[in-house]
Amino acid sequence: MSLLSEKYLNLLTTVLQVMATLFIFVVGTVILFAIVIYFIDKFQKRDSILKNHPLMGRFRGIFITLGRFFRQYFFAMDREELPFNRTHRNWVDYACENKDTTMAFGSTKDIHPTGTILFAHSAFPTLAEEAEEAKPMVIGPNSPQPYEAQSYFNISGMSFGALSAPSVRALSSGAKKAGCWMNTGEGGLSSYHLEGGADIVFQIGTARYGVRDEKGALVDEKLEKVAAHPQVKMIEIKLSQGAKPGKGGILPGIKVTAEIAKIRHIPEGQDSISPNRHPEVKTVQDLLDFIARVKKVSGLPVGFKTAIGGYEWLNELCEEIKHRGIESAPDFITIDSGEGGSGAAPLPLIDNVGLSSRESLPGVIDLLREQGLREHIRIISSGKLVVPSEVAWALATGADFCITARGYMFALGCVQAMQCNRDTCPVGVTTHNKKLQRGLVVPEKAGRVANYHAGMLKEVGIIAHACGVREPRELRRHHARIVMERGMSIPLNELYGRD
Repeated sequence: MSLLSEKYLNLLTTVLQVMATLFIFVVGTVILFAIVIYFIDKFQKRDSILKNHPLMGRFRGIFITLGRFFRQYFFAMDREELPFNRTHRNWVDYACENKDTTMAFGSTKDIHPTGTILFAHSAFPTLAEEAEEAKPMVIGPNSPQPYEAQSYFNISGMSFGALSAPSVRALSSGAKKAGCWMNTGEGGLSSYHLEGGADIVFQIGTARYGVRDEKGALVDEKLEKVAAHPQVKMIEIKLSQGAKPGKGGILPGIKVTAEIAKIRHIPEGQDSISPNRHPEVKTVQDLLDFIARVKKVSGLPVGFKTAIGGYEWLNELCEEIKHRGIESAPDFITIDSGEGGSGAAPLPLIDNVGLSSRESLPGVIDLLREQGLREHIRIISSGKLVVPSEVAWALATGADFCITARGYMFALGCVQAMQCNRDTCPVGVTTHNKKLQRGLVVPEKAGRVANYHAGMLKEVGIIAHACGVREPRELRRHHARIVMERGMSIPLNELYGRD
């Protein structure tokens, strides 16, 4: 055997010996680690599964955790998942990418269950050359600075803090391209909201973030400064939201960075929990006083956002408006619903509190009509309006505008990982982890936001034209039907009332 061959043989022998030693060390370490974990589980008192089935019981927790991520890919059917199924998420994704959104071989949607909405197409649908674009609509025509809103489909309230800085920047730029407004959410106005040049609706939540003193009271001078920004077009007073009616916003301390603390005027690193309501707003009289104050300070159209749990207080509100005069009325009301959910919320509230939009939206519209105030107050519909059929339903029911939060989150790349409140969002939408934020490229996502808006307008228009009207705001309740018991349907105007 040559010296060279002997040298390589010795080298190979040495490598094999090292690998064998390393293997024994790894196996031994794993066994020792398993033994330690076994005895830790055996003698702990907190978890019954681990105590009775030490070590092996840990696989249950692993599978529960992994199941959340695997179900949407391997086990759930296209229409099964909640809050949004694969079919709806795919439609948003295709619209964002300007891809073909048509399907073959028929719908996978079961149209027979009670409550299903079906649109009544016309025997004489609208031709392409007869179709019209939805016209701009003025909000607060009697305000010192009325707002002429260009689009009926806009971005709902999502705070900087709940969302990452790249998310807010992408939404701002995308909204500008799309020609729609962007709501700040209750977290205050940041430079990221203004960066893209979009129209801004500034929301005043119950904690008055960004316009408060150290005790949480509204400071007129700070509100006046916010309202002075040319991009700020309206003020929305948040009474409640669909995810958690009757409870204020929740931002975990881990997401309260120094920058967010400065914008909100709150301590850094501490949980940011808003009060259940505005402390000085205890009655409908107080609410109108608060609206009047904000109108006077800002000079902008002012309205309020609320989830609906009953109508008695709204009747009282309407009577008080008529007593004071129409100038005391809010310029708009945003109706959120029990289907809302972009914010973190306790499970009992997110599951069980608040009426659905199918009940609350027509209920509020009809109440305002009965009180003679509908023509003076714009209605903005919110709550799971992510796909064209839901937006078309809201417009047919009587809404002037529609907004969505989670639809635009999907446009930003959200994969419904359900980690919005943990600062671990895998795609950078709701995290302040710089490493995870790198996945959200602002110019790319801004384009997706604009494309989603354009795709929505296009396909809501398709529904409207099939119903024989020229543009979506001409849809009326008789253009849609709802499936009742025994599979038979009736027009919405028979269920809810007049068109």
